[in-house]
Amino acid sequence: MSNELWRLSAVDLARHIASREISCRDAVASCLARLEDVNPRINAVTEVLADEAMRAAAEADAALACGQPVGPLHGVPVTIKVNVDQAGCATTNGVGAYRETLATEDSPVVANLRKAGAIVIGRNNAPAFSMRWFTDNALHGRTINPYDATRTPGGSSGGAAAAVAAGMGPLAHGNDLGGSIRYPAYACGVAGLRPSQGRVPAFNPSQARERTFGTSLTSMQGPIARTVADLRLALAAMSAADARDPWWTPAPLDAPPGNSKAGVKVAVCTTLPGYRADPAVAAAVAQAAQWLQQAGYVVEEAAPPRFSEAADLWLALIMNETRVSMRQAVETDGDDVVQRAFGSMYRLAPELDLVGYMDALSQRSNLLRDWLAFFAQYPLLLMPVSWQLPFPVDADQQGDAAMRDILDAQSPLLAPAILGLPGLSVPTGMAGSTPMGVQLVAGRFQEALCLRAGEAIERRAGWSGLAELKA
Repeated sequence: MSNELWRLSAVDLARHIASREISCRDAVASCLARLEDVNPRINAVTEVLADEAMRAAAEADAALACGQPVGPLHGVPVTIKVNVDQAGCATTNGVGAYRETLATEDSPVVANLRKAGAIVIGRNNAPAFSMRWFTDNALHGRTINPYDATRTPGGSSGGAAAAVAAGMGPLAHGNDLGGSIRYPAYACGVAGLRPSQGRVPAFNPSQARERTFGTSLTSMQGPIARTVADLRLALAAMSAADARDPWWTPAPLDAPPGNSKAGVKVAVCTTLPGYRADPAVAAAVAQAAQWLQQAGYVVEEAAPPRFSEAADLWLALIMNETRVSMRQAVETDGDDVVQRAFGSMYRLAPELDLVGYMDALSQRSNLLRDWLAFFAQYPLLLMPVSWQLPFPVDADQQGDAAMRDILDAQSPLLAPAILGLPGLSVPTGMAGSTPMGVQLVAGRFQEALCLRAGEAIERRAGWSGLAELKA
């Protein structure tokens, strides 16, 4: 049985370990064996920490044997994205020039996972600077989608999603500035949660300077898993307080009374004027709406307010900040593919002067006010993750027109992100050879609403989220 433990969810592993039905060493060894078997085929994990993980597992078993109190993830294997600090590892962010940038202490999200008892078995891949929806870089190489090698595994947390889908641990850490958790989860047939702004503390001790203001409001740390229950468990661990993040907010994790059970109103948005939805995407949203209705939710067709404005604001605000904070680094240290992708996004984004930047931040507040009023009427929004199926590999290398199409397709990811809202990507099954899923969005700190509805969809979809990858 021990060689099949990699198939278990984080919830099941944690329960069996806590009751001492299985050992932490067996759980970690099983996931490491699975990693050794399948990672050479998909390149999801760039650094394997086998010796360190087995030592930590032995210490975790000793703690259990002594009757010491244990955390909710005690002995559960996880992988960490290469763009956050983990003591003793290089925070490469997929960039060759940073291969020697060894972190001396853990970032808050890594520290919180360790405090909950999780055992880090490896570092998962990302594109250079974690700024593409495609996971490939000159330093670590390309991550392959476990279901379809011709399509992206998503990005920038493509390594995280591919690792979870292939069974290299039940949980992975990712982060989401413009869909970098939700999109890889969608592309790889797993579940991914982008928390609210302020929910999970973030900080890289190795960073030379603070993140820019708009990025701080937009980029979130969160979990990727094969089940929604595992996301809930991981979120509770990740969101513990850390004084290093001044944006962290002590908001309750549970849904407020009256918004936590069936009967919640759900706005369903299958299509919007100006956007072209793939028929399989529209069908998945319609099916998920039917499943929610069967579960007791009140489902109505309704579109979020000023959707295009919010998506356009993401491009304007984030790309103008990166022009100042990252452009020189990308041009100096970036590989060819990230330079081409950045070049297209820069050319498509309007250039803002100081007044324009201030107006953009004011517009964000105005848009968020309208979206929160919408959520007062419809506590949940069901919509696509992307208007299109996962893109063919390197679709962002085809010039500015192709990038414009990509940005339009990704608008369901961009609009909630720029407003700091939570979003859950949950799989619904397959569309041919490609995984398919939907997105649930809610008001600030309402992750519990997304997770509860996601579980209702998950139960009816009957999807395992596990790519066997048999030889």
